[in-house]
Amino acid sequence: MTDRVSGAKVRYVKVAADRAGQRLDNFLLGQLGGVPRSLVYRLVRTGQVRVNGSRAKPMQKLRTGDEIRIPPVATDAPQHRQVPDSLVESIRQKIIHQDRDIVVIDKPAGLAVHGGSGLSFGLMDAINVLDKSWKPVHRLDRPTSGLLLLGCHHQAVVQLQRAFAERQVEKRYLTLLRGELPEDRLRVDVPLKKIRDGSGQRRVIAADDGQTAVSEFRCLERLPGFSFAEVQIETGRTHQIRAHARFIGHPVAGDERYDDAPGPAGLKRLFLHAHFLRLRWPEDRVFSAPLPIELGQLVERLREGQQPPTQQN
Repeated sequence: MTDRVSGAKVRYVKVAADRAGQRLDNFLLGQLGGVPRSLVYRLVRTGQVRVNGSRAKPMQKLRTGDEIRIPPVATDAPQHRQVPDSLVESIRQKIIHQDRDIVVIDKPAGLAVHGGSGLSFGLMDAINVLDKSWKPVHRLDRPTSGLLLLGCHHQAVVQLQRAFAERQVEKRYLTLLRGELPEDRLRVDVPLKKIRDGSGQRRVIAADDGQTAVSEFRCLERLPGFSFAEVQIETGRTHQIRAHARFIGHPVAGDERYDDAPGPAGLKRLFLHAHFLRLRWPEDRVFSAPLPIELGQLVERLREGQQPPTQQN
């Protein structure tokens, strides 16, 4: 079948045995190298991508022999974007562990995992310069820093994605919450749902018809006007910690999307850092990443009372 405008042809691709278990979105990213993930989701959502002739969801796991319909894709992005050497080197310096199965990176805040949506480059653009076989197995929001896990080959990606799906991976975050938590430990088991607000911005809200989401907040220290806390998540929903923090009335400091009040003076980013990761595969291992310098300095200033607790936007 030929596209009338571009002359390009629709492709039908059979899933090979070594791709069994891979998610549809990740499979398509491999087939359509260079396109943003948002475009892949749009192609699936609008039914242009089909699995065995039927509509599918981006996270659908593929099986050996599945037939994937892939439409011709036109993109204004150049086929080979020149990633700045400085970005590649900075990401190389952020690798805290590497072996034949996994890579663990301390992702900086402000860098999206994937490019697109108006962004020049994403983390994976730099990663592809280092090694095209490395693939992320979970996600971190663009403004969140900390530990990001990648698989070095297809079977590693499948095993790790299964571990995340079966909740065999322990993830903990450090955060600064507005106000003082009333309890030392607070478990939030509240479903979350994605919406578009009046401005068209994507948000996540608590809703009975949402997806299961569980977060446990542990207060590490109460500071003037804030609580320094660790959060362990049992599920990995979009904006989960940020949405749950707002739901309990203690939004994450510096969160322009979920906190209407100004952040602490000197804070120029979201105060959310993935600092702890425990894996069961390929063996029981723990990885950690210290709090970034700018966040640690803010905590120290709040402890010492050297500044007012908020700033004006």
